[in-house]
Amino acid sequence: MTPPAFAALQPGRPWPMGATADADGVNFVVASAHAEAMTLCLFDETGSTELARLPLPARSGDVWHGRLPGARP
Repeated sequence: MTPPAFAALQPGRPWPMGATADADGVNFVVASAHAEAMTLCLFDETGSTELARLPLPARSGDVWHGRLPGARP
């Protein structure tokens, strides 16, 4: 079985913390004073199968962020 294709992560915005869905996608925000990179792991609806690992593309100070167009909760 071929894993689903995902759109490239966009920079998104550095607020609010966590995952915030809107009509067109989901913005992801994580804070870490020591991380050198941050990776978003996507799972299937059951939470048991990992579908993709996507590096968060933007950093604002200690806040890593990215927006995945087309994603939904």
